[in-house]
Amino acid sequence: MARKRVVSLLLAGLALVAVSAVAVAQASSSGHSRPSVPQPPTNGYQGGSGGAKLATATPIKHLVVIFDENISFDHYFGTYPYATNPSGEPPFHAAPGTPRVNGLSPALLTHNPNTANPARLDRSQAVTCDQNHGYTAEQSAYDHGLMDKFVQDTAGSGCTDKSIVMDYYDGNTVTALWNYAQHYSLNDNSYSETFGPSTPGAINVISGNTFGVICGPASSTINAPTCPTTAPGSTPADPASPQPQGPGTNYSDSDPYYDVCSDTEDGNTAGATTIQMGGKNIGDLLDEAGITWGWFQGGFASPNYVSGKPSTDDLSKVCTGTHDNVAGASATDYSVHHEPFQYYASTANPTHLPPTSIAAIGHQDQANHQYDIKDFFAAADAGNLPAVSYLKAPEYQDGHAGYSDPIDEQTWLVNTINQLESLPSWSSTAVVIAYDDSDGWYDHQAGPVINQSQTSLDTLSGAGQCGANAADVPSGQQGRCGPGMRQPLLVVSPFARRNYVDSALTTQASVVRFVEDNWLGGESIGGGSDDATAGTLDGMFQFRSPSDPRLFLNPSSGEPVSGHGWSSFSRKP
Repeated sequence: MARKRVVSLLLAGLALVAVSAVAVAQASSSGHSRPSVPQPPTNGYQGGSGGAKLATATPIKHLVVIFDENISFDHYFGTYPYATNPSGEPPFHAAPGTPRVNGLSPALLTHNPNTANPARLDRSQAVTCDQNHGYTAEQSAYDHGLMDKFVQDTAGSGCTDKSIVMDYYDGNTVTALWNYAQHYSLNDNSYSETFGPSTPGAINVISGNTFGVICGPASSTINAPTCPTTAPGSTPADPASPQPQGPGTNYSDSDPYYDVCSDTEDGNTAGATTIQMGGKNIGDLLDEAGITWGWFQGGFASPNYVSGKPSTDDLSKVCTGTHDNVAGASATDYSVHHEPFQYYASTANPTHLPPTSIAAIGHQDQANHQYDIKDFFAAADAGNLPAVSYLKAPEYQDGHAGYSDPIDEQTWLVNTINQLESLPSWSSTAVVIAYDDSDGWYDHQAGPVINQSQTSLDTLSGAGQCGANAADVPSGQQGRCGPGMRQPLLVVSPFARRNYVDSALTTQASVVRFVEDNWLGGESIGGGSDDATAGTLDGMFQFRSPSDPRLFLNPSSGEPVSGHGWSSFSRKP
């Protein structure tokens, strides 16, 4: 439903009484001064968008959301912009005037309230164990705002040394991300919409709401019946016909009902262990407006698929592709529960049908806007970049501890952004780098609690409580305690502020809001979605004075490529 946005997250956020007042105050406001939110010089920009001329509220005609996996802000940016720079590792030296972030202070590094101090991980330690990033575990680690139970509550069960959950990388390992922050915009006050793992994060970045579950297992949903026993992916999609919201809320990982790979890859032979979502997502709104869009994911097609040649996609082998990470461990490219549009009948592609042509990518056809990552690069190179694109790397490059790592993630990020910067469409493109959850990695900053919840899964402010005020449960939708943990958020674009740290409060729904404000006249999803009140990304842009020196990085080292990187630059506020 369309409506004016009259409340922002910064004004609507009511601090949870039990959470540290100091932590909430830091999260709710800027950690350093910054200019007021910029406005574009005029409305109604005209320009190409996936082959059509559409009016947008800003000069951005192409939004590319790179949605990576499982990183807390302190895990990657805790000591930004200061790197250790040991011999033999890619160096990082901050430019004069580089702003600091709300990161790991000397006191947090040497006298941390947890049972272990954070320690630096170097490039030789890129591959680590996975941490516990459950909805309840992350709340428990906050310990009523004291932020001192991470070792006990979110350290991974497979980690021999539990203190690793406290540790962090610096610009000698996540070199590319630090260089992107140095040259573009970084937000140090951005959070997952709710606590918990990948599936809730993925659903939130396209809908701003994990409520609406029609059916799902008790292991990942509350207040929902189980799904039919029919095989996942055997029920056809129903484009342009969003189903009504169901009674449940998603809080953990389960595969989507509308995906054959829930069965063939993950062994969910019956739908009873999968999830169906009801309600609208941003894809439904873009479809209604006739705007091109797509979700592009590694391994969605069969391994030998060639984009633009549908006959090369062997549907009996979709989701079977694999790659080795830097440690030589094999990972299946496609992760079923990372593909949020497959949970909705209106936007799913249950059997992974390929697009009928490269020209059709972004438009409605048999693929229903769900594609292999190969299709994105084919469309981009053909001058057919959709208006809105969500990208999910193959598993070995998505950054998720346990099977991926920051080195493989860097290779994916740099190759993707280098290619986008080489295109004519770069002059009207914005890349948002965001994350689905924190993996449970330590972060010292608690956000304000805006969506309260009182279920047996909640522990943030007491047993069965994420706040005690039932009136602050969003639309009566339980199980949405949040915002959750803090994660990195970057904008790479000719319109991004340069060498800038934004501290406006943002969440995953802020990405949805940007799409709505830029292409849809502020229309919002409704049904309790956080999109209408999400903080904006506006502070990370400078629409009145764009600058287009393109930064090309080495995908292995993350350093600027000689002759292609910026040799010097000044911070533009």
